[in-house]
Amino acid sequence: MKERTNARPLGSVLDALIGALGIGTKLDQYRVFDVWDEVVGEQVAKVARPERLHNGVLTVAVSNAPWRAELTFRKREILEKIRERLASDGITDIRFR
Repeated sequence: MKERTNARPLGSVLDALIGALGIGTKLDQYRVFDVWDEVVGEQVAKVARPERLHNGVLTVAVSNAPWRAELTFRKREILEKIRERLASDGITDIRFR
């Protein structure tokens, strides 16, 4: 059987494709769903879950009004932590509902 000399690891092929399509930043933004618990902490994660990301605005469902008020007050802090964790400023706002 003939050995292939031009074989590349799948990861590098996918990285090249993502770069060529220009969707790397968008994919990085969606990582917020994976890191939410780490960013906000266990207590907040129990009452608030990210639902949607659209045009840089993260919509977060909050279980009750007092927590919604608290998170609205802490929005700038949470947004800074998200940007730091993702190493991106693609998420421009958070809406709590």
